Amino acid sequence: MDFDFSDDQQQLRDAVRRWVERSYTFERRRAAVRAGGFDRSAYNELAELGLAGLYVPEEHAGMGMGPVEAMVVMEELGRGIVLEPLGQTLIASGVLAGYAPDALKSDWLPRIASGEAVVVLAQQERGARWRLDACRTEAVRTGDGWALSGTKSIVPVGDRADGYLVPAVTDGRIGLWLVPREAPGVQASGYVTQDGSRAGELQLQGAQGMLVAEDGLVALEHAVDIGIAALCAEAVGVIDQTMQLTAEYMNTRKQFGVPIASFQALRHRMADMKMQQELARSMSYYASLKLNAPADERRRAMARAKYQLGLAMRFVGQNSVQLHGGIGVTDEYIGSHYFKRLTQMEMTFGDTLHHLGEVSARMQDTAGVFA
Repeated sequence: MDFDFSDDQQQLRDAVRRWVERSYTFERRRAAVRAGGFDRSAYNELAELGLAGLYVPEEHAGMGMGPVEAMVVMEELGRGIVLEPLGQTLIASGVLAGYAPDALKSDWLPRIASGEAVVVLAQQERGARWRLDACRTEAVRTGDGWALSGTKSIVPVGDRADGYLVPAVTDGRIGLWLVPREAPGVQASGYVTQDGSRAGELQLQGAQGMLVAEDGLVALEHAVDIGIAALCAEAVGVIDQTMQLTAEYMNTRKQFGVPIASFQALRHRMADMKMQQELARSMSYYASLKLNAPADERRRAMARAKYQLGLAMRFVGQNSVQLHGGIGVTDEYIGSHYFKRLTQMEMTFGDTLHHLGEVSARMQDTAGVFA
């Protein structure tokens, strides 16, 4: 099996890496955090590179690319701990392209591809933990439309998004709707999260929504799986940069007149971190390659990948802080921001313990050593 990237994929990686190194400096990121955790101009620059249209079909002004290209892009954005929610754009464009009526596709996909519209997934509710089938938001048919009522929490860039993909219950069944932010009955309040990104609370009071999929649970599971694959790839980029930063520090910091990188115990610690780094990379590849598999196979793969990535994110992040010492948690040092990003990512779309349960629940009779 050939795991080499194509020339086009490598060129895409190089283009995103150059943008991160030249345009998304640590100072620019800190300014974005102070401004609320979302820089629309930075997002527009990503859109100008074509990244907002990665999953948008060419007939709707997109690039029509697939999971491997998305993985390459998210890895490079992870290196720069970019705040702008491109992963959410991949979710929205992937779900709309795969499930929405033609009129909805024609209206929203070109705007998503150009960066004009930022659409995010708003599925989290209080008390639901990470269960996708636990939904209290309700949808009621009103003439030729739908009215949605409920509350969604921790919505990415909640008060600055232009539209929301919202699961809601109607006739005892979960459906999926697209709700524009300017629709009457929509109220969104925002806040900055621990890693510096922006999220918000979304309140819907009879808000008008456009039906994306009647079988919303199937579409919602697919949406979350797209998000998990993107998150795993981003985590690999964050881990890579954390490892590089830690190695540079250990080769610079001296004790007893020698670099601490020469201490055998610390070298063993770095070796353990390297093992987690490579496990994370291989499972990220696995997640991306399984993203277009049948639903049951895809869901199993995402749970496995997110479990392994969760272990790696926590191990690498925490050990990096310990190897740095006190400077590793100071706000002025970029390493602390990599640590906070890894910590928050481990909790996104289900933490490690949740996905261990998913792996166990989805294990088949043929999964054991005696099969």
